Amino acid sequence: MTRTKNLCVDLIPVTVLTGFLGSGKTTILAQLVQNPAFVDTAIIINEFGEVGLDHALLEASDESIVDLSCGCICCTIRGDLVSTLTNLYERRTCGEIQEFKRVVIETTGLADPAPIIHTLMQEPKVFDNYRLARVVTTIDAVNGMRVLDHNPEAIKQVAMADTLLITKNDINDPLGIGPLTDRLDGLNPGAVRSICIHGETDPMYFFSGGIYDPSEKSRDVSNWLTKEAASSRHNHHSDINRHGSGIQTFALLRTKAISRGALAIFMQMLADQKGDDLLRLKGLVHLIENPEWPAVVHGVQHVIHPIKRLYAWPDNIVQTRLVFIVKGIEKEWVEDLLNKVTDSAYAGLSV
Repeated sequence: MTRTKNLCVDLIPVTVLTGFLGSGKTTILAQLVQNPAFVDTAIIINEFGEVGLDHALLEASDESIVDLSCGCICCTIRGDLVSTLTNLYERRTCGEIQEFKRVVIETTGLADPAPIIHTLMQEPKVFDNYRLARVVTTIDAVNGMRVLDHNPEAIKQVAMADTLLITKNDINDPLGIGPLTDRLDGLNPGAVRSICIHGETDPMYFFSGGIYDPSEKSRDVSNWLTKEAASSRHNHHSDINRHGSGIQTFALLRTKAISRGALAIFMQMLADQKGDDLLRLKGLVHLIENPEWPAVVHGVQHVIHPIKRLYAWPDNIVQTRLVFIVKGIEKEWVEDLLNKVTDSAYAGLSV
């Protein structure tokens, strides 16, 4: 089904924000929602895991953020994506929510973008009110080459993008980005490219764009979408916390506060011993020091980012919530490591 630009003037533009685990999608959104130009934007957040956290890390009104924590959009909630967009439009029409002018969908880092794009372009319930305007992909300058080497989803995320935002270049060897840019040139030479530091980026990367056009991408993109159209259903199994190839997610929840020193030791030991298989760690931590300010933690493989603080606990739930996306790491091993560190001499450390 093809659309002309003249027919799309009154349709609500949708931007898909994708990128592999830990590449900085939520950090970018957290910056953008503070921008006055982003006020009229409805955000749909999709997370891979049993505990949704991204919505808690974005400081914006509940009405402007829709949290889909049931699984990957591409796997188990594609129907929910359609119903969510339909419901948003109906509530907008009835005046139950603000009259948003655009939608941003943040996918999970494990999402294959092909079924998402196909749904947005071909599903009649979506097609009547929305238009897919842009696909924006984040790529991690530190881990990008390794991610592309081992994860076909990441290849698709890059190849299908209109814009590539290269993140974490501030902590990467400046000379080391050359091979990555060469790789990106081969996968998607026509994409707009920008360096993104600490989540700061131009909102126009999300607002501009008319109609997403697969014909402007590589032949692989057209083949992926054709295959998706021909497929009657997804073959992913129903366990929403797994995604094939041994990848799974789990959460650790604790009400007892821990010291900042113990937290730092735990994360460093985890990265040192299991970094190759630690695809993503993020969460909110209840620290002994200033317990009213939740600590935000992030880690990707061997890289542990500095701890930041929020000014209040989301939903007024004072509780440590750590979400892990891993390959072959048992939850019991991680939980045992955390318990041993917090019960040891490290528990009294304050850094």
